[in-house]
Amino acid sequence: MNFKQLEAFIWVSELQSFTRAARQLYMSQPAVSFQIKALEEDLQVALFQRGDKKVILTEAGRLLYPEAKQMIRHYNRIKAGLDDLKGLKTGHLVIGASTIPGEYLLPLLIGGFKEKYPGIQVVLKVAGSGQVCRWIRDREIDLGITGATLEGEGIDCQPWLMDQLILIVHPTHPWATLDVITLDDFKNESMILREQGSGTRRSLEQRLGEKGVSLEKIPHTMELGSTRAVITAVEANLGVSIVSKYAVQQSLELGRIKKVQLDGVDLSRYLYQVRHTQGIGGYAIEAFITFVNDMENRQRFLKF
Repeated sequence: MNFKQLEAFIWVSELQSFTRAARQLYMSQPAVSFQIKALEEDLQVALFQRGDKKVILTEAGRLLYPEAKQMIRHYNRIKAGLDDLKGLKTGHLVIGASTIPGEYLLPLLIGGFKEKYPGIQVVLKVAGSGQVCRWIRDREIDLGITGATLEGEGIDCQPWLMDQLILIVHPTHPWATLDVITLDDFKNESMILREQGSGTRRSLEQRLGEKGVSLEKIPHTMELGSTRAVITAVEANLGVSIVSKYAVQQSLELGRIKKVQLDGVDLSRYLYQVRHTQGIGGYAIEAFITFVNDMENRQRFLKF
């Protein structure tokens, strides 16, 4: 049984004629008769009593008719919904992100995406990079954006956007009047750090490790669970820190903190797009990835 057979059955039932049904379906009368015969053979019942001038439903046909109408309505509704999906008039996607992309970048890009595709619902979940990795493995999100590369079974991690970590200090700090400070000076200063496992901290550990410096051996006054909390602590003159350039623009412009260069240490890093290697794609998620990867969209919505 297929929908062409059901459609032919409904038209013959309503018009009580194979000839008139064939005209409505833009088919030949033998083709309509073939569809009805195939349906009757599949169901192993006679659906019509054939007369000289018209055909009428049998008891089995009367039983099938309302069910066939409902099945065709459901089919048309599903088809219309799929057409909307393909046209990106509707859809749903869930994005997971670590703190920097989740709090400072993706809300702006999602806003731009919604301008273009208002019918697509976007959910943004923000947590540490490790949690984003777990969401990907458990198929709870369609896409992850993290501040550190993620590895493991089922994980596909690709560079997305270049970021720069910068050293920030309070305006009254002795370093605030210096253009550059040395790594030896930095190693002896009290730091405010992100929590273990955060993308920013992992990137910092890697960069310092390349210079033979262990972050754990640098004195630190506190560990905080968000970049905003770290910046606020530096603004309160509780220590110095290294954070993403995307997070500190406003505080720098207002003069609440100062940027200082750390000599000889490359603090650039990538933010990454993370997907499940066996993830099921879709029109909405592919459109979103295309949107956030487009350089013009980044320049328009990420005004850093």
